[in-house]
Amino acid sequence: MFEARLSEYRDLTTSALLKAIPENGPAYLYELVASYPRRAGKGLRAALCFATCAALGGSRRQALNSAVAIELLHNAFLIHDDVQDGSELRRGRPTLYREHGIPIAVNVGNATNLLALRRLMENRGLLGPQASWRIMEETERMMTYSLEGQALELAWIRDNVCDLKVRDYLQMCLKKTSWYSFIYPMRLGALIARPLQVQKEDFCRLGWYFGAAFQIQDDILNLTGSRGKYGKEIGGDLWEGKRTLMLIQLLKRCASRERLELRRFLARPRDERSPADVEWVYALMLRYECVEFARRAARQMAGAALLEGLKAFHGVPDSEEKRFILQMILYVANRDR
Repeated sequence: MFEARLSEYRDLTTSALLKAIPENGPAYLYELVASYPRRAGKGLRAALCFATCAALGGSRRQALNSAVAIELLHNAFLIHDDVQDGSELRRGRPTLYREHGIPIAVNVGNATNLLALRRLMENRGLLGPQASWRIMEETERMMTYSLEGQALELAWIRDNVCDLKVRDYLQMCLKKTSWYSFIYPMRLGALIARPLQVQKEDFCRLGWYFGAAFQIQDDILNLTGSRGKYGKEIGGDLWEGKRTLMLIQLLKRCASRERLELRRFLARPRDERSPADVEWVYALMLRYECVEFARRAARQMAGAALLEGLKAFHGVPDSEEKRFILQMILYVANRDR
């Protein structure tokens, strides 16, 4: 039932998104905006917006503009992330910048953000000025936190920071992943359904735990997932030097000599790292049980998210949409792609 509802939401969003992309324009622009949406993603963010809105008494028609905008913003983030990270694969195919070069990819990402903004502007006629303005304020808030979270991660790599703690990683998750992937979609859904009742911190704790569980599981899959299912480069986080929870634990647990060599590995640019280097780091993570540590953390975060979800929706009548949101917490913590 969960998978069927998720597919229904994804198909609804993707269809509306593709219809809204301009058909005419300069070469290498609007036709490439459609590239990532045409590759089958999970559609979690738009689904959360739809489900939260419906659970609180709103309709799909009211939520459609915002759900499409959320998906466009997500795809713009992916395009820019792939450039910043030097990623090779996205949803089983070469990343946009690998296919068309960095300048075109950056411009397409910017155009994708523009189309998201246009879609949000259309809320004024559908939802009225007050609700549509609150949605714009939420979008500005989300963008601020997301860019700050991305800056944290990029700075850790650039400055070869090797003394991070778990709380540093979770703070980065809150800003980079939790806010735009979970807090923002749920808050938009709630604002659409009940614009006068949503408080500033509603869904924030739920979304933080939700996003942390998702990000930790995503980091695990980057190391252990099946290439056919995962859709991204297996081991890409190690090639890119990302400070995942496993890497932070490894730097804490490994021997002094290994830590020194690991710092040297992380100091080198991606194109100077070899497959043997990456395999060595992965073997160390297994030896020091860093992957298992991360699995336990993902389960703990999912458990905390479930408790917060029950609190957030306490008093809300039972419905398929309410159950769908709670089921998604278990889905993100146990998924294999």
